[in-house]
Amino acid sequence: MTVEITWWGHATVTVRDSGVRVLTDPLFTRRLAHLRRRRGAVPPPVAAEADVVLVSHLHADHLHLASLRRLAPGTPVLLPKGALAAVPGLRRLRDRLRLVEVAAGDTRQFGELAVRAVAASHDGRRLPFGPQRAPALGFVLAGEARTYFAGDTGLFDTMADEVGQCDIALLPVGGWGPFLGHGHLDPERAARALAELAPRAAVPVHYGTYWPIGMDAVRPDEFHLPGREFVRQAARIAPRVAVHRLDHGQRVVLEGAGRPSDSGRGEGR
Repeated sequence: MTVEITWWGHATVTVRDSGVRVLTDPLFTRRLAHLRRRRGAVPPPVAAEADVVLVSHLHADHLHLASLRRLAPGTPVLLPKGALAAVPGLRRLRDRLRLVEVAAGDTRQFGELAVRAVAASHDGRRLPFGPQRAPALGFVLAGEARTYFAGDTGLFDTMADEVGQCDIALLPVGGWGPFLGHGHLDPERAARALAELAPRAAVPVHYGTYWPIGMDAVRPDEFHLPGREFVRQAARIAPRVAVHRLDHGQRVVLEGAGRPSDSGRGEGR
């Protein structure tokens, strides 16, 4: 098993497996509405190089139209079923990108890599523009390893059954504001998810990147600490899982039983 994972910030990750570059929830901007990027540079052009792109749900920090426009023409983009109806701006990308709607249980093949959509527990609306919904998704990548990208989700009873056996879990452990609502994982709940999923390795994402403008002094620990707290909670709740906490733009190469190779630069435990 050899898989390379690069975290670009928020929920944007490049996974290289079986010669296929998978990019998740691309967000290549310094500012998004009331949010600004407080840590890490905006990802470089190489971050937009992908053989397939996965969009977990319709919220603008996960489905960002300007970032999708940076993809090479013809790039396949997997979207939750109903996205094209709910987000009119996507229709203007149909001549440039291969937009493919999928539902939980659907599988698409890209070379030697299979991508399966799985359910998530998260609000699927394109806020704040109306009631149109498309179910939030996670994705399982099956190649040399099985990698679960959770997107944005809460902990739900059937998560382990939905995902099945996995080697690597990319889990959200925070958010972009001082309070997490329903349908999110904090470090403790993410560690509980690890105990249920039982992967060999995990990488925390979706924290410590964006924060509301003018709210730097409001619960700053919710911006700075989720990654370290996830490492601590995972050591307590899921001690057999190797956790690799990456800085923005850093990567880890996982070989064998989730051990980082010499080229891995993430903080592990």
